[in-house]
Amino acid sequence: MSVSLDPPKGNPNTKINYTKIFINNEFVDAVSGKTFPVLNPATEKLIAQTAEGDKADVDKAVAAAKKAFARGSVWRSMDASARGALLYKLADLIEENVNELANLESIENGKPFPTAYQFTAMTAHFVRYYAGWTDKIHGTTIPVDGNSFTLTRKEPVGVVGQIIPWNYPILMFGLKVGPALAAGCTLVVKPAEQTPLTSIRLAQLVKEAGFPPGVVNVVPGYGPTAGAAISHHPDIAKVAFTGSSEVGHIILKAAGESNLKRVTLELGGKSPLVVFDDADLDAAVEDAYSLFSNAGQACIAPSRVFVQSGVYDKFVKKAVAVASATKVGDAFTPGCQQGPQIDMDTVDKVLGLIESAKREGAKLETGGKRIKSNGYFIEPTVFSNVTDNMRIAKEEIFGPVQSIFKFDTLEEVIQRSNDTNYGLAAGVFTKNIEVALEYAKAVEAGNVWVNRYNAFSPQAPFGGYKESGMGREMGKEGLDAYLETKTISIKLPSNH
Repeated sequence: MSVSLDPPKGNPNTKINYTKIFINNEFVDAVSGKTFPVLNPATEKLIAQTAEGDKADVDKAVAAAKKAFARGSVWRSMDASARGALLYKLADLIEENVNELANLESIENGKPFPTAYQFTAMTAHFVRYYAGWTDKIHGTTIPVDGNSFTLTRKEPVGVVGQIIPWNYPILMFGLKVGPALAAGCTLVVKPAEQTPLTSIRLAQLVKEAGFPPGVVNVVPGYGPTAGAAISHHPDIAKVAFTGSSEVGHIILKAAGESNLKRVTLELGGKSPLVVFDDADLDAAVEDAYSLFSNAGQACIAPSRVFVQSGVYDKFVKKAVAVASATKVGDAFTPGCQQGPQIDMDTVDKVLGLIESAKREGAKLETGGKRIKSNGYFIEPTVFSNVTDNMRIAKEEIFGPVQSIFKFDTLEEVIQRSNDTNYGLAAGVFTKNIEVALEYAKAVEAGNVWVNRYNAFSPQAPFGGYKESGMGREMGKEGLDAYLETKTISIKLPSNH
């Protein structure tokens, strides 16, 4: 099936039916009995109290996942094509419930409803892509020397811990669960504490799709408790994490201190978007504006816009006009283009960076303030005359702040683009294909877009260089991260 490209009207009063921990295909209270509040960032009002998982709950979830992964279990004995059928069913169920899921994401995340709807529909597409992989995972035969028949076999790594972020909670659930299940792993998922409701609802769809008990478990809770328990757990073979680089360091350290579990990390970014004098300026301005679509809360946001000096003033004027016309508001406000930040801590961080930019000499073209006292809204903000030594040029802002830099030459902008600890994404706008290819080849980023920005497909791998992470999600590479390679060598009577 497919969903309409024109989403229906959202419903801010969508009923919350699932707030508990999901283990062994059952919804249960936390062992401690604790709950924690989930707030609507547009209103600061309570949405629901959700079961607060910690180490004891993670232990129960891992035990369930370990049992589901045991040799001879229903899951391990299942044909690969049957795993694919379950994933196809899950994709169908996501589409059937796209409106409810998108409403939940808008309520707990603040994302404008049409955007939440789009990404929820995209999630089904990603899950369906990995459903098609299940019976196409195979090894090779290798012509080694001597009397030997040698082959490789691809096997699932085992129990996987998946820690997903709050900025795109439904999409990230699909991006991580899809390949892990296609590979045959079992899972313990910890959603971000700000946005647990979507993952808990998706858990119910996993059960409805027919996955055996223990294959997927969802434990909402806080990072220092539930997240740390996953990162340190000796029975978890791999952790996949999307979030900040600071937490990525913590998870990698925990993996080393425990059982050397495999780790994939998709972390922060300070991504450059480069606009040359010959670029289609309107197209470049439009794609640079993508920074505001999730209130700047995206690791790949084009937060450093480098514009060549010949068109710099014209670009700034156009960018300011577009940003100034942005409609900011509740996710369900008709025509809303930018929602709130996720919480007050984020508001304080973003406003602090805005003030630092003003002190350090950047020119505030528009915005720069909190919009109102209730709800975590910040005006779409544009700075020009930004220089590389400023805090807003170096630190990941994760807010609706566009920084515009001036450059003169290709070599200069390559050097400046790479002068960062991050390396997640980059974009370049130019009509000169040689310039585009030279920049794409030289920039230290895992994803480079030419004459476009923020284009995704489930077939194409995604990940970062440097402190933007390790490993890849999406594409075949995203599947490989959940597989071990076993080499089997059989002695033969001859080498004929």
